[in-house]
Amino acid sequence: MKLKYLFYIICPVISFFSCDEEDIVYSPKPRGYCRIDFPAKIYHPFDSACPYKFEIPEYSKITKPQGSEACWYNINYPRFNANIHLSYKPVNNDLARHIENSHYFASKHQVKASGVEETVIVRDSAKVYGLLFDISGNAASNLQFYLTDSTHHFLRGSLYFNSVPNIDSLKIVIDFIRQDMLHLIQTTEWKKH
Repeated sequence: MKLKYLFYIICPVISFFSCDEEDIVYSPKPRGYCRIDFPAKIYHPFDSACPYKFEIPEYSKITKPQGSEACWYNINYPRFNANIHLSYKPVNNDLARHIENSHYFASKHQVKASGVEETVIVRDSAKVYGLLFDISGNAASNLQFYLTDSTHHFLRGSLYFNSVPNIDSLKIVIDFIRQDMLHLIQTTEWKKH
């Protein structure tokens, strides 16, 4: 009997003294992503034999996709494993078809998207008009645009990453490249034909 009472007295005393308020409580760490250091935004002109010109960032490079049509280019972002695919079409009484195709290509990403926001582009002084598609969510392409002068030129661009879409890790890079895309749109000029 005495042993039983001794047990009931000693256990609470031991547990009282074994608890220390300064004990570190460990919990699982949240999932983290690598820190991304972004380069300074410095732009230079891109001009070719094509009927358009614009400015691109210094940390990107222009490449010509193999087997592509004339005036189709990629703006590569090697640091971010991303590309802006640019395609150009001359307008020959088929502007409505080009615009419809652009809307179709943007809508194909709505399956994985959580929303699409459209921004109208109007630069009367340069005769540059168009639409920017901000596609949110885990879509394969989160940014797309088209530009036209309504009579002769049609330029379309779309951003793709060479990785599985994960908006949690890509959002900050998408926002960074979005600024470059807006700069491209703001500096686009059509050449005299």
